Amino acid sequence: MNGKRGGNRVAPAPRRKSRRLGARQAGIQNWRFRVVVVGLALLPIAALWKVASLQVLPDVDRGHEFLKSQGDERMVREEEIPAYRGVISDRRGEPLAVSTAMVSIFANPQVLDNGEQALAPLGRALGASVEDLSRRLDRYADKEFMYLARRITPARAERVMALDIPGVYKHLEYKRFYPAGEVAAQLVGFTDIDDAGQEGIELAFEDQLAGRPGYRQVLKDRRGRVIKDLRLISAEKPGGNLALSVDMRLQYAAYRELKSAIKHFRARSGSVVILDVQSGEVLAMVNQPSFNPNDRERLDTNAMRNRSLTDLIEPGSIMKPLTMVAALESGKFTSGSVIDTSPGYYRVNRKTFVDHKNYGPLSMEGILQKSSQVGTTKIALALEPEAIRGVFERVGLGQSSHTGFPGEAPGLLPERRRWRPVEQATMAFGYGLAVTPLQIANAYAVLADNGIKKPVTLLRRDSAQTEVGERVIGADVAAQVREMMKAVLEEGGTGTRATIPGYEVAGKTGTSHKVGRGGYQEDQYVSLFAGMVPADNPRLVTVVVIDDPRSESYYGGLVAAPVFSKVTAEALRYLNIPPTHQPAITELTSDAVSTIDPGAGSPVPVGLANVSEVDVGLASLAGGGR
Repeated sequence: MNGKRGGNRVAPAPRRKSRRLGARQAGIQNWRFRVVVVGLALLPIAALWKVASLQVLPDVDRGHEFLKSQGDERMVREEEIPAYRGVISDRRGEPLAVSTAMVSIFANPQVLDNGEQALAPLGRALGASVEDLSRRLDRYADKEFMYLARRITPARAERVMALDIPGVYKHLEYKRFYPAGEVAAQLVGFTDIDDAGQEGIELAFEDQLAGRPGYRQVLKDRRGRVIKDLRLISAEKPGGNLALSVDMRLQYAAYRELKSAIKHFRARSGSVVILDVQSGEVLAMVNQPSFNPNDRERLDTNAMRNRSLTDLIEPGSIMKPLTMVAALESGKFTSGSVIDTSPGYYRVNRKTFVDHKNYGPLSMEGILQKSSQVGTTKIALALEPEAIRGVFERVGLGQSSHTGFPGEAPGLLPERRRWRPVEQATMAFGYGLAVTPLQIANAYAVLADNGIKKPVTLLRRDSAQTEVGERVIGADVAAQVREMMKAVLEEGGTGTRATIPGYEVAGKTGTSHKVGRGGYQEDQYVSLFAGMVPADNPRLVTVVVIDDPRSESYYGGLVAAPVFSKVTAEALRYLNIPPTHQPAITELTSDAVSTIDPGAGSPVPVGLANVSEVDVGLASLAGGGR
């Protein structure tokens, strides 16, 4: 019984243990609850701290400034703003070179997919094959930039960009366009693919014409597209405009007639220069052959030369009027002096100078009219050796014209310690020196302007800009020589085909042998005519040079003189220069042509000249003539 009681007393112990376990579990649950509550309370505090670290605190390593700079490196860019090149125009404002806005497409080879899926539509839009694009991408694989297309139209560029191909981008560029095409190609020149001057005026005045690019800061998306302009860093500065001295009405007329003559006489090349006597401005300067500067794939280097400034020629008999200047200045001759040219040839040492026929006694005027080699030789040998050269030098022959044109040839005016008679004689009618067509025009402008030499220019001069110039020949001497030169265009003269109805013209023909490897060539010539109009008060000087005519006619009076007449007649009309007299109404007949003496002052036949026996450098053959 006692045992049972004792057993009954012990029985409640497990219930106390159960209560203790329940209390412990309740404590754990309370602790967990408190942890969750504290955690939930800390979350907004952590978020606030993150915001503060990004937006406020500057010293946090990966704070706002750091992340902003990383974003900027990927999204904010400095972009160039291209500046267009200045406009080149003629003296009347007609555009000769203008810049047109174009678009260039480029790519990042490290981003652009080199697979057919991306390249096929891109190639179709660009007009390129997938194979070509793939090869180019492989070649530039280690680069981040390559052009896909340069200077395409904005419409075409938009079609490319509409493909939305990653790694393909665009930027604005300018392309040069030349409205006058081949008519002013050698004068104006052209630019390269990067819009920098390469030839002609474009190169000579690069600093003035080139614009200065600006820069802006922009925001771009991941595909390189501008989504926002942030700020302007510096504004672009367009290039300066340039007005040339040429008048395109005269330029077109000169080019048309020159091209026609080159074709008709099957000549190798040619040039025409028209000079304003009063201002020294070049009103026209054309050359053949020419090229189209808008077609860069067909550029011919032989056609790119501005022959009026770069090519040297021996001028031949068009130098005889300047020899007359030296004769009059010497006091040994007057305009009324008579020289006996009988028997039609004249021997100097071992060289024989011949005329087409025996003209007998000729006045100074008659010597120019017939282009007599014998008469010119006798005058030259009566002068001091340096007299003729001195006149040539004073009027600018054998010297740069200082136009600033790239590649301009200075020419050659020989110097001798001791002049041999044959050298003195041949220089008197244009052999032994080398000049450009522009130098000839400038020299004739001195005669036209009563002995005043003015600087020539390819840029338009304002009416207020008066060029005083320098007197290099006496006014009376210049007037006397101009009077003599009128006879060249009169009946029996060598330049009758240079006449202009209603105007009195003073001019001179020239025909010179070309120099080849073995000396002067028997069947290759340069045909020239240089003249001024109106003769008594000249406003214009025109020089025509036809190189190596291959037809039966090669004399300057037959080949170059008609070009002078047609071109200068149009120039007079365009410039409203009034005629000097009422032109006579005549009917052209075959008899009129017979008044031209085709042999007057012709180049000396090689057989008579004994070329191999004379060693005078460039003057080894006494050519010249009509």
